[in-house]
Amino acid sequence: MAEFSLSDLETIIRERAHSGDPDSWTAKLFAGGQGKAAQKLGEEAVETVIAAVGGDRQALVSESADLIYHWLVVLGVAGIPLADVLTELERRTGRSGIAEKASRQDRG
Repeated sequence: MAEFSLSDLETIIRERAHSGDPDSWTAKLFAGGQGKAAQKLGEEAVETVIAAVGGDRQALVSESADLIYHWLVVLGVAGIPLADVLTELERRTGRSGIAEKASRQDRG
């Protein structure tokens, strides 16, 4: 099996977003705007948590896939490339999580 990446999924989402295909869930989410996309992301986050707490491995895998997909849709609707998020994560790896979190609280 070939390596599949989040960048591959981001590309697929971008291609389907404005395809006009009435059978495309991605196109429907983009047409519904950020409110609809964010709502679906929230639903998937809750379902992922329920699967994790319930110890259901297969459900956790499935819900995690849904969560990642909907997260990338939310980023896409906002016009934020995955690379921006990865750059932020890379920036944060230079210090401990506790120090990084404290620095964000100081800004807010």
